[in-house]
Amino acid sequence: MLKIAWSEIFAHSLPEGHRFPMAKYDLLPEQLLYEGTIVQDNLFAPKPLPQKYILETHDATYWQRLSNLQLSASEIRKTGFPHSRELINREVVIMNGTVQAALFALEFGIGMNIAGGTHHAFTDRGEGFCLLNDIAIAANFLLNHKNIKKVLVVDLDVHQGNGTAQIFEREPRVFTFSMHCGHNYPFHKERSDLDIPLEVGTDDQTYLHILAETLPRLLDEQEPDFVFFQSGVDVLATDKLGKLGMSIAGCKARDKMVLELCHRNRLPVTVSMGGGYSKQIAHIVEAHANTFRLAQHIYF
Repeated sequence: MLKIAWSEIFAHSLPEGHRFPMAKYDLLPEQLLYEGTIVQDNLFAPKPLPQKYILETHDATYWQRLSNLQLSASEIRKTGFPHSRELINREVVIMNGTVQAALFALEFGIGMNIAGGTHHAFTDRGEGFCLLNDIAIAANFLLNHKNIKKVLVVDLDVHQGNGTAQIFEREPRVFTFSMHCGHNYPFHKERSDLDIPLEVGTDDQTYLHILAETLPRLLDEQEPDFVFFQSGVDVLATDKLGKLGMSIAGCKARDKMVLELCHRNRLPVTVSMGGGYSKQIAHIVEAHANTFRLAQHIYF
C-alpha cells in the first residue's frame, strides 16, 4: 500500500504571509482523495522525530539554539520566515514524515511525504525555507539503524541541494546527485558528488534527454540499495522562483522516469515533494499530484 506522510501542521503552523503557495499541503491530499487516487488509509500522520535522530545529522549547538528560538536575526532572515515554536514543531514532524516514509519504502517499495525536500538545511544552519534536512536525516537513519549500505540522493528541484551536498561531502555511503538551474538560488553552490547545472530556460526535451543519459548510468555505477528522490516542481516555466522552461507534462515525464527506474531495479525510494511556487496554485497541485498518481500506477 502506498503510504504518504501528511499532517495539518504542514500548512497551518506557517506564519501569515507565507501560506501561499504552502496551501498545497492541504489542497494536494484533498485533490488526491477527491479523484480517488488515494483513500484515507494511504495517509499517515507522523509524530515529532526524537531528538537523537536529529543529532545524527545536525550540529548539537545549532539544534539547541534552533529549538530554543535563539538564532540571530541574520540567521533567521536566511531561512526566509520568522521563527516560532509552532514552526519548529512543524519541522520536526516533517522530518519524521520522511523517516517513516523510508521505512514504508523498505516494506512496499515506495514511501512519500507531502512535505519535505528541505535540501537547503546544512549541518549547522538553515537557509531557503529549510531548517532541518529531512533527506539527510532519513538517510542517516537508514545507514545507522537499518541494513542499508549505499544511498543515492536524486535531487531534481530547480535549486541545487546545497545543504545535502555539504552534509554528505565526506560520507562515501551517500552519493548526492543534483540537477538544477545553474543561474539560480543558491548563488554559492556546494559540491555534490554529481552536479548538472542547466541553462536558464531548459525545455522538456533537453531536460529529459540529460536525465535519461545520467540516471541509469548512476544506478549502474553506484549500485545503491536505497534512493531518496527530491521531486520539486519548481522546474516549471511558470514558477516564480525557478528559471527553467518545463511544462507540467515534462515534469510528469521526469517523475515517471525516476520511479520506473527505481521500480525496475527493485530499489526502494522515498519521495519528498520539494519546491513549487507557480503563480497559480492549480499548477503546483497538478504537478505534485502527478507524482502520487504515478506512484500508485507504477507500484500498486
